[in-house]
Amino acid sequence: MQQKGWEFVGDNGEFVLENPTMNNYLYFPLVNEAGMMSSITPSLHGNINTGQNSFVTEPLSAIDLHNNKSSRNFWLLIDNHKVWSATGCSSKQETYKFNENKESVRLEAGMLYHKIIRENKNLKIKSEITNFVPITEDKVELMKINIINTGNKTKTINATSAIPLFGRSADNIRDHRHVTSLLNVIKTVEDGIKLTPTLSFDERGHKKNDLRYMVLGRDDLNQPPIGFFPVFEDFIGEGGSLTWPEAIVTDNKYFCKAKEVFEGREAIGALKFKEFELKPNENKSFILAIAVSKKDNSEDFVNKYCNLESFQKHLDTNQKYWNNIINKAKLKSNDSEFDQWMKWITIQPTLRRLYGNSFLPHHDYGRGGRGWRDLWQDSLALLLLDPKPVKDMLFNSFAGVRIDGSNATIIGSKPGEFKADRNGINRVWMDHGVWPFLTTKLYIDRSGDLEFLFKKQSYFRDNQLNRSKKLDEKWNSDNENVLKDNDNKIYYGSLLEHILVQHLSIFFNVGEHNNLKLEGGDWNDGLDMAEDKGESVAFTSLYASNMLDIADLLKDLQDKLNVNSIELAKEMNILLDTFNKKIDYSSPKEKQKLLKRYFTSCETKVSGEKIQVDIKDLILDLERKGKSIIDHIRKNELIKNKKGYEWFNAYYDNDGNKLEGDHPLGVRMTLTGQVFSIMSKVASRKQVKNITASVDNYLKDDKVGGYRLNTNFNEVKLNMGRAYGFAYGEKENGAMFSHMAIMYSNALYKRNFAQNGFEVINSIYNHCKNFEKSRIYPGIPEYIDSKGRGLYHYLTGSASWLLLTMIEEVYGIKGDLGNFKLQPKLVKSQFNKNCNTSIETLFADKKLKIIYHNPNLKSFSHYKIKEIKINNEKIDFKEKNNSALINRNIITELKSKEKHIIEVLLN
Repeated sequence: MQQKGWEFVGDNGEFVLENPTMNNYLYFPLVNEAGMMSSITPSLHGNINTGQNSFVTEPLSAIDLHNNKSSRNFWLLIDNHKVWSATGCSSKQETYKFNENKESVRLEAGMLYHKIIRENKNLKIKSEITNFVPITEDKVELMKINIINTGNKTKTINATSAIPLFGRSADNIRDHRHVTSLLNVIKTVEDGIKLTPTLSFDERGHKKNDLRYMVLGRDDLNQPPIGFFPVFEDFIGEGGSLTWPEAIVTDNKYFCKAKEVFEGREAIGALKFKEFELKPNENKSFILAIAVSKKDNSEDFVNKYCNLESFQKHLDTNQKYWNNIINKAKLKSNDSEFDQWMKWITIQPTLRRLYGNSFLPHHDYGRGGRGWRDLWQDSLALLLLDPKPVKDMLFNSFAGVRIDGSNATIIGSKPGEFKADRNGINRVWMDHGVWPFLTTKLYIDRSGDLEFLFKKQSYFRDNQLNRSKKLDEKWNSDNENVLKDNDNKIYYGSLLEHILVQHLSIFFNVGEHNNLKLEGGDWNDGLDMAEDKGESVAFTSLYASNMLDIADLLKDLQDKLNVNSIELAKEMNILLDTFNKKIDYSSPKEKQKLLKRYFTSCETKVSGEKIQVDIKDLILDLERKGKSIIDHIRKNELIKNKKGYEWFNAYYDNDGNKLEGDHPLGVRMTLTGQVFSIMSKVASRKQVKNITASVDNYLKDDKVGGYRLNTNFNEVKLNMGRAYGFAYGEKENGAMFSHMAIMYSNALYKRNFAQNGFEVINSIYNHCKNFEKSRIYPGIPEYIDSKGRGLYHYLTGSASWLLLTMIEEVYGIKGDLGNFKLQPKLVKSQFNKNCNTSIETLFADKKLKIIYHNPNLKSFSHYKIKEIKINNEKIDFKEKNNSALINRNIITELKSKEKHIIEVLLN
């Protein structure tokens, strides 16, 4: 059967896909702020859960999507002998997939709803099934099943739902799977089936369970089911299965009524509805609610959701809610398909905020919560879309910083809730310290809120000391996770102090080649086996760039707020060596010795005393440190191979050897090292040109949509990390890893290599929209595998970086200490036939539509901003580094709630 790709059919990312069931790994997210997290496939497989320990349906990995028989099924017995699954999940219908004359399937989806239309041409029957998670305070997924008689004869139909209920922790999928079923108490109520295990039996111990897992439903006449098959084994029967259950195939009349109880059995939400007749072209609908609740409130769920009117009302609200989010950044370029595709990119940071890095089929390694890096990078996008709540989020998150410069790695669901590591392993990722500053800088530039830096926050404290190199044996879980002073009071420092701690401390944490130690890994979590001698040159350069940017921000504090000194913890004076006795920055031993002194001074507590640091001296200290790193990398890490290609080394392995360059097993190169040498301005403009040529030669591969993460090292490098145990072209070993590829684009745009940056994004987009290759719905996946398939969809930091790149770098909508800055880097092909392109976005809480006019279709670097009009009135602006700077007051004085048109003439 020929497979066509998806097509956009609306203005808000709506798309259709014919024959979606011909793909084994497609899934779609359904979620709300209340904590209901679902995934759904074209055959209605997928998870439904509210957390690691509360899976409504059986936990699934990607391979289970087509191997597992458990699904949201809905059975029809037609004219007493024809069995048909409205979702296609019967053993007979499995054989129809390769015969399009038997059954057709069509997907219609949007923000965030999922509709499958299935028609059996022999039985003359059609189903339309719509699923979504409503935007309410309830943890519930709604499902509407509409059955249509497409024949010319009246049909007699019996309808029964079949949704197996798991009702426990994902750990119990194998660990005590049967034993935990003995805890089950299944009750039938008037409108459905309710599972309430007596205990929650998982890694937390034996606890009284307070959750009820329910499948409830009514028909379109508001009639409840006439009976139930609540026990899984009774429903499928001996010799039967979920794809050919005895209760359906034999039309079992021995169903139970309401108010019956069954204990110690696996449960299924099998609701049998009253037999009905369906005349030609008539339809009959059923509404199901799959819910989790701490209350015994099944009637409330039924009354609130299980009728046609309320279903439609909640569906309309759901679409309005998600459409409002995606339209906070709205492009109108020369490629309308790209503009629609970007809407799915826009929703992805919110999806990762809600799911974390767990609970979708490919993300089967997480236990809930977001990682430290995820929080700060996703906040980049959230600052552009909905900045109001982000300020508090950033402030609360700084409480995860330790005084040694490391941090908790998992952010809980509550503000200020942190965990050291999701798996309880003592380790540190060396890149974590760079992200809070980058996000805070974006916030300050877009808000002008320099005072934010002086807000006081606590520090995280647990049993890990000295960047996890030492454990506090006296620490236990009863202790508060906050740093205290010698008087046993919680210690608070400014957010600026937190930022400085993260950068000043790690500056001294170097390996034998004078680059920052790799520790448990950097951005690439797969580089986790070089803790002794491994070094990350790539992120050393980004820390250096941050130090110089922090110094610039301190100059702004001088100029804007007349700040002449900064209050810091007394212990930090050790890190400010230029204030005392300057050490030799070329000596790793001297750096390590100083760091050890600092760790000793604040190992378990701080004194609580503060010092006043002259801001000019602090600026000089940061500049000396940052410049010394950049000089070191330029001198020692530039690679020129035998073929004349040039690039920067990114790592040292656990034997202390450079990772990259010519090698007997083949040329070794990583994209990461080039991204951050370009982004941090370690590479000169000439070197950027040489690097892009090297990257194009060694890493570009159109078969996988762009740029691979590394060349093939042709060995399992146990002295580097697990990544090199993966097959080449998969995940962190040489896949087209979207996150780093998009950061490569961002770096190129930052250095004014706009055409190169555009080509990176365009190659990923073209690959993703080619469904025959990528096999994913609209959006950007974590990576493209060796066959070209997109994997780990929806939950990826690349979405935030792509959104950031498009808004800030491509369309040039930026902030500059609160002022509005326009610095577009658009290329010719992004302008339409009228020589225009536009973006709708937010700035200073105002809705703006910025239209760029390029009447002569000049390419980037050949045009400048000649004129700006706001609401048809010409305004004055200041030219700054080939950009237009507009006073913030001009924007803030615009009327709220209205959309304001800013026209920019490029010439």
